[in-house]
Amino acid sequence: MTTITFFSSPIGLGHATRDIAIAQHLENISTLFVSGVSAADLFKKCGYSVKNVYTPLQFNVQNGSLQSPLKWLWKYYNYYKDCKLASSNIIKDEKPELVISDEDFASLTIAQEQKIPTVLITDILETRFARGIGSLIEKRMNHSMKKIMKKCDVIILPENGQDKENIRYVGPIVRATRYTRKDLREKFSFNKKTIVVSIGGTDAGKFLIQKILDVFPKLKDGVELVIVTGPSLKNEFAKNIRNFGFVENLHEIIYAADLVISLAGKSTIDESKAYGTPGIFIPIKGHFEQEDNAKQEGFSFEDINRLESLIAEKLTTKRNPLNCDGAMKAANIIRRFMTKHNDKPNN
Repeated sequence: MTTITFFSSPIGLGHATRDIAIAQHLENISTLFVSGVSAADLFKKCGYSVKNVYTPLQFNVQNGSLQSPLKWLWKYYNYYKDCKLASSNIIKDEKPELVISDEDFASLTIAQEQKIPTVLITDILETRFARGIGSLIEKRMNHSMKKIMKKCDVIILPENGQDKENIRYVGPIVRATRYTRKDLREKFSFNKKTIVVSIGGTDAGKFLIQKILDVFPKLKDGVELVIVTGPSLKNEFAKNIRNFGFVENLHEIIYAADLVISLAGKSTIDESKAYGTPGIFIPIKGHFEQEDNAKQEGFSFEDINRLESLIAEKLTTKRNPLNCDGAMKAANIIRRFMTKHNDKPNN
């Protein structure tokens, strides 16, 4: 019997990376991950047991802007129903003592119906994709989401804040490395000032890579460019460009780099800050979560038009690593919860 079944949203790779960060501190606890496509591949690459059962939604991004958000919400509703069926079958087979969800609300619904304890990991408490009449539909979806969240035994937020009700703030959740920066630079052959461009697990950030490739020849000599395209675009760029494709250790590549340029996904931002690597974070226009993340770091979509000056500035910025222990705190919350639950009578 699996002790924990860990359902991780496959929409992007950020959910999987922070879940791996937590799992690194859950030794001696049997854990099965459930996800899909590239996220499932990442769990497998990192040595974890995983079921690849979800087919994630793709954002329609044109020239850096999110298209048809209402249509995406409708597709998400149908995706949610498919996920409920898949998670129901897995929970039935595995009979977990605890279900942990990283923004996979379908599994929470099934677990709560079966009175299985639930822990939610999330960095958003509501969505804001749609406008106009679409916002009314989204409001109903948010209402349903909040009802599910209220029933969770614990909600873990990778933010700094004050605990309240069932919400526990743990700060940034990032993966650890056993290597020094010097060791990693030698491993990756980073011999010059190195800019790493990363866009996650989909092709939504292709516009950012293309813009960087336009700007890079204008930079001064002695700077190297490395792109991490993920699985979707690993064969799309010229062979003279260093393309790492799909990697399981982006946090180490970020640590070794002198500058990271990325979409404004929270996990990449947190890993950049934890390892002290200066970053430039360009959000997908119209993607509320990325726009919020970018704004907190002082960026907006329009900054894509001044990348040359931003790169020059950031390459001279002093490294300032932060002590982030959110992964350990999250793991401790899970351990304490399991102990407390198992100590109850009739358990």
